[in-house]
Amino acid sequence: MLTPRSTKLRSQRDINLWRTPLALSLGAIGLFGITLIPDTLDKFGIIHIPPWLTMGSIDDARAILSAMMGSVATVLALIFSVALLVISMVATLFGPRLLYRFLQDRVTQNTVGIFMATFIYICLCFLVTHEDPESRFVPQISLITSWVLVVASFGFLVYYSHRIASSIQNPDMIVRIADELYPAVVGSHKRGPAEGTGAQPDDAAILRLAEDGAVVPCPRTGYLQHLDHGALVEATRDAGAMLVFRFRPGQFVLRGEPLASAVPPAAARVLETAIDRHTAIGHHRTVTQDAEFGIAQIVEIAIRALSPAVNDTFTGVACVDWLADALLVLAENPPLEGNWYDTNGTLRVWMPATRIERLAKLAFDQIRQASTSTPAVLIRQLNVIGRLAPRIPEAARRALAEQADAIRDGASGLVALDRRDLEAAYQRARAALA
Repeated sequence: MLTPRSTKLRSQRDINLWRTPLALSLGAIGLFGITLIPDTLDKFGIIHIPPWLTMGSIDDARAILSAMMGSVATVLALIFSVALLVISMVATLFGPRLLYRFLQDRVTQNTVGIFMATFIYICLCFLVTHEDPESRFVPQISLITSWVLVVASFGFLVYYSHRIASSIQNPDMIVRIADELYPAVVGSHKRGPAEGTGAQPDDAAILRLAEDGAVVPCPRTGYLQHLDHGALVEATRDAGAMLVFRFRPGQFVLRGEPLASAVPPAAARVLETAIDRHTAIGHHRTVTQDAEFGIAQIVEIAIRALSPAVNDTFTGVACVDWLADALLVLAENPPLEGNWYDTNGTLRVWMPATRIERLAKLAFDQIRQASTSTPAVLIRQLNVIGRLAPRIPEAARRALAEQADAIRDGASGLVALDRRDLEAAYQRARAALA
């Protein structure tokens, strides 16, 4: 059984570039209220701040605050400019479907939030620092806190620059996508307290049974993103029924289209409420229960790298390597079996399964088609097939055998040396598949 990696699975539903800055900005207001307490007590003589803990007269304080406010505002604008530049680069290099990974990056959100919070804190300090004929107020503790926040903000800016420089590198992006498949696979196998195991059903018989059930229409148009099978098994068990889904996560469903069938039909109304509550349909695909989408993202990077405009063979080879790792994980632990049972072993929820042979075809087809005249990528694909062959099921081996034949047949424009190397790699792959 697969040992899960430490990568935390996140999806496009986690995109929120304003939530963290807003929380840190509100925290800055609260921090200002706390630091203003000792300054107010010092003004009324209740406590005395040591002279070494002050930052000079009111003129010095306002000059320092003005300088810090200007520098923080300038850097904050620069961060937004860099973020927009990175987003533009990502859309060009990796494709627009990978933009969400940068928008949900914690370091970017925290950097923007820290600078916004520091700016708000300095503005509040500037407002309360005043002198008139009746009174004079210099919040020394708040001034020192402003200086600490500015130093911390610029320190975080260094880490933000390092993070951006590393995250836009092709190998790093590919590895991040591959790592997300591990928690997705583990999460799809995790059973709820009301779930058990049972015998493998006859899919054709299940579909014939669904024809006599009541159709549950899809409430809205979009991609089926996530299905809480634990809650659905519990709902179907209480209703003494079974749900047969017509779609699996990652597939596009039209509003009003049959999403599932309830067997027997009398339980349709109760199960329709359960489906609406425990399924997620959105505008985007997510990796949460859709392993095909993770593979498709790596394939998209490879296709862009192998395009005539970029011609980056090394990135294409790296994508082939990490696709092999993803296929190995998915072969050892199929992402969705499509069958969920209650604790008595009764089938309660059925869904079209994600077959490993389909995933293997998805991982090889488009890269093979885009690299017919790139022998380095074709040879690496054949080497990967040979290394995967002993560790994957028979159905996947048949799919890989077809890919090996297609790689040899589709190679074009190769010189004799490259053709010889390709043929040797093909023979090794066929021997491993045999």
